[in-house]
Amino acid sequence: MNTITANQLKTKGVSVIQNNLLQNQELVITVRGKEKFVVMNMEHYNYLRECELDAALHQAKSDYESGSYITEDVEAHIKRITQ
Repeated sequence: MNTITANQLKTKGVSVIQNNLLQNQELVITVRGKEKFVVMNMEHYNYLRECELDAALHQAKSDYESGSYITEDVEAHIKRITQ
């Protein structure tokens, strides 16, 4: 993964991001020597979101199959989550 500084971004603008993303899927921006932000193109971001949603769906199916869920009415649910 490639890294640029906030100062490089300030002086070179978006082109420094575009050029780096041609070679890497993600780009780390550092501020005062510390990694602060990750930039990626939308295609890669959408892929990661899809992976995240697939993992959540897999977890929900697993919970359902193992019986690890609660069936309750709205009032009982609100009471349980606010206590």
